[in-house]
Amino acid sequence: MFARRLAELRNRRHLTQYELADRLQFSRAQIGNYEQGTREPDFQTLITFADFFDVSVDYLLGRTDDPIASLGGMASDVGDIVIFSGQKEQLTSKEAEFLQESLAMFRRLETKWGSERRS
Repeated sequence: MFARRLAELRNRRHLTQYELADRLQFSRAQIGNYEQGTREPDFQTLITFADFFDVSVDYLLGRTDDPIASLGGMASDVGDIVIFSGQKEQLTSKEAEFLQESLAMFRRLETKWGSERRS
């Protein structure tokens, strides 16, 4: 269950295994092994993933289907949260929409620029 949940959460954030590994200071191979189920995380690694994706450890382990069920009173009003340099920022819906659109544009341009540089 952990393997599937980790891959789902990573994909929802539109992150590659390389990007997730870089952000959490793991190797890409570690992320791949976790997602394939060939390696199981230790307690600290579970906490790291839960904190990064803002879900409960119970959700990661498949003990609940509610991602925030065991987050100590944090209910469904969690909303959009972004983490900058380890600091969580609560976003308004307009801020979240703006950041998502900006990120999508940046990724399109980065892909275009990167392919032009290689030509």
